[in-house]
Amino acid sequence: MKKLLTAIITAGIVALSASPVWSADADDYMTNSGGVESLRGQVEISTINKSESLKQVPRDQKLIDRNYVQQPPMIPHTTRGYQVNLNANKCLSCHSFKNAGEMGATKISVTHYETRDGMTLSDVSPRRYFCLQCHVTQADAKPLVGNTFQPVDSLR
Repeated sequence: MKKLLTAIITAGIVALSASPVWSADADDYMTNSGGVESLRGQVEISTINKSESLKQVPRDQKLIDRNYVQQPPMIPHTTRGYQVNLNANKCLSCHSFKNAGEMGATKISVTHYETRDGMTLSDVSPRRYFCLQCHVTQADAKPLVGNTFQPVDSLR
């Protein structure tokens, strides 16, 4: 048994020492795009490109129409700097049932108070707590990719 264990360990040491763990080629391999073109174009992953400037969101905008049934409404104001995490949700300071009337904001849908089982809660359901997962700020931004989507006829 000792001889078998010694042989296995020796073979492992020989195998590891035969091929280098790190080489200059490994760096090239990691940064090579592999010929796949991404939304950034034919650019090496390690190439740092200039960030696009943040989209300017007008203070208050007219709501953009929805394109399909059950589409979450878009947010007509900036949300930059809003804290939405386990400890706080800035959206609820204006849009909760308690505060919406006083703040002049749209109340969140009653569906946001329901659990998966259809039980109504007294507070926002944990599955609907992170507003910015579904609702996005309206911005006049060009599409990243081409799109031929057409809204349903009943919503035109």
